[in-house]
Amino acid sequence: MSTANDALFTPFTINNVALPNRIVMAPMTRNFSPDNIPGDNVADYYRRRAEGGVGLIITEGTYVNHPSAGAYENVPFFYGERALAGWKKVVEDVHAAGAKIAPQLWHTGIMRGVGGEGSSLEPYLDAPALGPSGLLMPGKEIGRTMSLDDIEQVVSAYVQAAVDAKALGFDGIEIHGAHGYLIDQFFWEGTNQRNDAYGGSLVKRTQFAVDIISGIREQVGPDYPIIFRFSQWKLMDYHARLVNSPEELAQFLHPLSEAGVDVFHCSTRRFWQPEFSGSDLNLAGWTKKITGKPSITVGSVSLEDDFLDEQARGISEHSEPASIGNLAALLDRGDFDLVAIGRSLIPNPDWPKRVKAGQEDTLLAYDKRYLATLD
Repeated sequence: MSTANDALFTPFTINNVALPNRIVMAPMTRNFSPDNIPGDNVADYYRRRAEGGVGLIITEGTYVNHPSAGAYENVPFFYGERALAGWKKVVEDVHAAGAKIAPQLWHTGIMRGVGGEGSSLEPYLDAPALGPSGLLMPGKEIGRTMSLDDIEQVVSAYVQAAVDAKALGFDGIEIHGAHGYLIDQFFWEGTNQRNDAYGGSLVKRTQFAVDIISGIREQVGPDYPIIFRFSQWKLMDYHARLVNSPEELAQFLHPLSEAGVDVFHCSTRRFWQPEFSGSDLNLAGWTKKITGKPSITVGSVSLEDDFLDEQARGISEHSEPASIGNLAALLDRGDFDLVAIGRSLIPNPDWPKRVKAGQEDTLLAYDKRYLATLD
């Protein structure tokens, strides 16, 4: 007898890449790459999730080759002979275990200037934090405004990273355009006060991302999968919104889609919450409806705790998580095509196998203590 959960375990194809199921490992920064080199511990970590039944692994954020890209210690580079050799081993191990894999390509932008726990600015003192307007928040300048030469250099770094990913055997790439990092800083009017081709209207604020996407597409060919992650919320402002209606979302998405995005990864804090009034579609649902392209939903799947310590951040809203069955029902309905699992995969590397076997009650609850090791 079939159940709604069966939808999670049906195959799916992105261009020419065949996935065994609809389950994606969401990118999660783990800080276990000393000297920014992914070692055997990183390869083992991803291999275990592949063995556990994940169909597509999206790696933790990896720094592109730009002096100001990084902000946090022990985050892997996606450039340089040693780092790329480490990633080659990751790819081989994940493929041997039956999963597909894509690196998340990342530039932290102005966030490198924030400091705080997990930040290691000492190696980067010769490269200041930079962003579209030097702003962390509206009215709060903490870095340098990017010149056109800066923009060109960062675009080139993303393109080279994608070319290297394809050469290493990765099955596609994801561009990190969410959560208040560099690309998202261009998207958000609160941090983009430019009056040139990269600022102003909502559509013009997509131009930086469009340059990156189209540059990558030109170099990797028409079929190599490009995933693009975006969000409304920011790490520095949970209530920030890029768009306030389906019409504005369409204005935002169409340039990115036309530039060459194959799959949109729609980062929300709670996947079950509607994005706009008058419809029960979440952000991934609206994105698929507007673009006609596959979408990935994500946001507190099978978690019991508040998202990112919301009480500590002064956010009082709380909502009980929807069941895995409800998630699968939305997938089966066609709202979105893939489901990204994040923190639940840390204590449960075999999350897919347990859910497929109907053993959800055996899943370990996520706890911060699991972050202390890379198991």
